[in-house]
Amino acid sequence: MLISSEDQRLPVVLVIDDDMVSREVIATVLTMSGYTVHTAAGGEDSLEMLDGGSFTPGVILMDTQMPGLSGSALIRELRVRTTAFLYAISASDAPAEVMESADGFLMKPFGPDALQSLLQRHTPEPEPSPIEDLPVVNATTLAQLRSIMKESGVREIFTAIVTDLEKRHALLVAAIENGDSAEIRRIGHAIKGGCGMAGALQAMRIGQLLETRGDKLEYSQTLLAELQAATLNLKRMLDAELSPRIDPAV
Repeated sequence: MLISSEDQRLPVVLVIDDDMVSREVIATVLTMSGYTVHTAAGGEDSLEMLDGGSFTPGVILMDTQMPGLSGSALIRELRVRTTAFLYAISASDAPAEVMESADGFLMKPFGPDALQSLLQRHTPEPEPSPIEDLPVVNATTLAQLRSIMKESGVREIFTAIVTDLEKRHALLVAAIENGDSAEIRRIGHAIKGGCGMAGALQAMRIGQLLETRGDKLEYSQTLLAELQAATLNLKRMLDAELSPRIDPAV
């Protein structure tokens, strides 16, 4: 069984427990906290799921006392198939060989706080915003543009960039959904080039990252929000710095 979430920074969790109530409670708590959770009703089921290759767990929570394949024998089989961190869970003390071969132990019943504390060890810190410390537009480039054309012309350039970014955002969403890394990199290259020429530094930075890291689909997904933020900042700059006005006669 799969219960999915939207937060792809968090490790995928596999819960192996023959007790349906325990499985569902753990899965519900984790899903509500943002994790994607797969559940298996026993050791054999879990191995079939892993052999199927449809997901890669980052953490496994495994009951230590189940019918069929269980305990240290199950741990050995899991180690062959995955590099996930493996935690034993049980309502009684686990056998010594299980404690030695697992990466940790949780005694049932445990609360959401204990579960969260355990899994947070495997949650990476979010990457800082790549545009946080960048100006929206390079002041020198903007001054150069103003020196060679009317204000209306400068505004026209940045309005066109905003329109283009909005279109490319939609194309980028489709490319990520299709898993098309080549298209993601192509879009990033185009954004980098066009925005770089006009000095739109924040959007250019997003383009650079899409071009160089477009094969990492999860990271590309996070850049969608950053691209929207850079586009919105350009719109605000247009309203504040380049609002429509009558150009002086020349």
